[in-house]
This record gives sequence, C-alpha cells and structure tokens, in this order.
Amino acid sequence: MKQVADMRVKKDNILHSAGRFVPSDQILGPALQMQRELLWFKAVESFVHPSLQEQRNESNKTPRQVFTESHKNLVREGERWMKDTGSSCIIASTLIITVVFAVAFTLPGGNTNDGIPTFLSKKSFKIFIIFDALALFSSSASLLMFLGIIASRYSEEDFLEYLPNNFVMGHVTLLFSVVCMVVAFGAAICMTLAHIWIPLFSPVALVGCLTMILFSRLQFPLLVEMFSSTYRPPMF
Repeated sequence: MKQVADMRVKKDNILHSAGRFVPSDQILGPALQMQRELLWFKAVESFVHPSLQEQRNESNKTPRQVFTESHKNLVREGERWMKDTGSSCIIASTLIITVVFAVAFTLPGGNTNDGIPTFLSKKSFKIFIIFDALALFSSSASLLMFLGIIASRYSEEDFLEYLPNNFVMGHVTLLFSVVCMVVAFGAAICMTLAHIWIPLFSPVALVGCLTMILFSRLQFPLLVEMFSSTYRPPMF
C-alpha cells in the first residue's frame, strides 16, 4: 500500500498538466499569452481538491513550481514585449503633450494688447481650447499608464491584471488624445484659414479623419483582444 501511495504522489496530476506551457500562434503577443496561461491555470486550480495544489510529481515539484519553470521564458518575452510597446507609446504621448502644451500658449490669431485671445468670441476657438486641454490631460494619463508598465516588477501575477489594465487604459487614453489633437487642429484651421481656403477645408478634415482611422486600425485589434481577455467573465 505504501508503494502504491508513493507512486500516486510521484505522478503528475491535472494541475501539473495545466501548468505546462503550450505555445499558440493565435494569440497576439507573449504578454497576452502569459495572461491566458495564468487564467487557465487558475481556472483549473479552482476546481481541483486543495491537496492536489501542493502535491509533488516525480521531479519533486508542486503544480505552481511546474508552472513557474515552464513559463519563465514566456515571462521574459512578455516583459520585453511590454517594455518595447510601452516605450513606443511613451514617445507618442510625450510628443502629443509637448505639442498641445505649446499650442495652449501660442493661440491661433494671437492676443490683443490686453492679453485677450483674438478669436475668443468664435465658437471654433472654444472647441479648440476644450479639445486641446482634453488632449493634454488624456496624453498625460496615457504617459503615466505606460510608465507604470515600464516600472513594473514583472512577476507572474502582474500579467494577470496590473499590466493588462495599464495597457488597456494607456492605449485608450492615447487614442483619445490623438482624436482630440486632430479635432483641435481642425478647429484651429477653421478659425484662421476657413475664410480663405473654404474649398480645401473639407479635404483637410477628411485627411484628419483618415489619420485617426489608420491609427485606430493599427491598435484596435490588440486592444480589443487585451480588453476581452482582461474583463470578460471567468473561463468556467
């Protein structure tokens, strides 16, 4: 009986199997794949008996140790992928902050001798100021989200919620800041040049819309995938 018990202890249980890494080509990015692996492991863990969670296999390893060893390369790849993505987005956010902050103090049309903006009475000026401020605040929020990604300790658990949450919020606020910046630019064009370039105003607006659509198309699939994986209901 003792030999049978020893054999049972040394065999892999279902949680050991769930902890082993299975590569997939259908998941966008190693960070997202690491999140899926964690979700799967925790889903299986919630259904097995607590004694199986600490059971050791023939290599004298618990399921969690098997998971950590099997996914250590994926964690490194996910860290590198997150940092590369975050660094690129930080550059974009910083450029937007620099532009919209400078524009706020060099208003289109300039100021009167009393310091009052020349186009203060125009509706397009109010639109310009509102969306320029929104672009500044949203790009600043995006910068903070991606700085949180860069400064993360990159433990396994960080890939479950902390990093995906920062990734989603960072991209959403970055996309929103780009939209606001384009709207502010359109309002500035309307204030200063619409009376001269009325025939060209519609094509300029169309190009601005195409720019936003192109940026959204490049980022949207990954953003949707990360959002779905992070905020959808549990697997079981």
